[in-house]
Amino acid sequence: MHACTESAELGLYTRPVYNLSREDSSHPLILVCEHASRYIPEALNNLGLDDAAAREHIAWDIGALQLAEKLSQVLGATLLSANYSRLLIDLNRPRHAPDSIPAQSEIYQVPGNRELDEATREYRRQTLFKPFHARLQTLIDQRVAQGQAVRVVGIHSFTPVYYGQPRPLEVGVLFGQASAYAQRLIDGLGQHPLKVAGNQPYRIDPLGDMTVPVHGDARGLESVLIEVRNDLLRSPEAVSLWAERLAPLL
Repeated sequence: MHACTESAELGLYTRPVYNLSREDSSHPLILVCEHASRYIPEALNNLGLDDAAAREHIAWDIGALQLAEKLSQVLGATLLSANYSRLLIDLNRPRHAPDSIPAQSEIYQVPGNRELDEATREYRRQTLFKPFHARLQTLIDQRVAQGQAVRVVGIHSFTPVYYGQPRPLEVGVLFGQASAYAQRLIDGLGQHPLKVAGNQPYRIDPLGDMTVPVHGDARGLESVLIEVRNDLLRSPEAVSLWAERLAPLL
């Protein structure tokens, strides 16, 4: 921990690391929104990105927080959401993964993450990453100890154009070991006129992902990530429609 105290970013992260809603819910579902915020402390100057890039999908999952909050409201389920940008440290990557603190994200260079010293990397891990996952672990521990059923679902969004290529997919269900739960979701979403698929536009990687492998699969819990294309989450009406589709399936 001594190295952390030498970081140039010491004292910058004054906002709470996460928001926790409906902590005492009896609903089995724990919603997680790791990429809820694009907030970067002002002193870090958007990590060298211009304002437009700092509002893009590289900084957060656009619309994901609104969808997670709506689902939490409709179901009365617990929601744990992040308050800092994924560009500072990605909460859905293992702490030492190569893209945990990205120097490049898709087509965008992230100058403020280049040549970071180890003290600053560790400071971000200790200040932003560790408390978020400790809180999620505690939420799960408490419910398991009480004999409650637990399901862990991450709410994400994806960009409609990636490396210049359009993505026709509208919603994906990402899973590792919880294949039966995932298939129920895929089948349920398939009842709507939607382009839906399993493990697209990404796949769960036990070495490259956090929420599903660590908090779900490793504990024998049903756990998936929901990925909705972000141009379909741009209005309150659109968010409500997705919540109506998803809530009965979760």
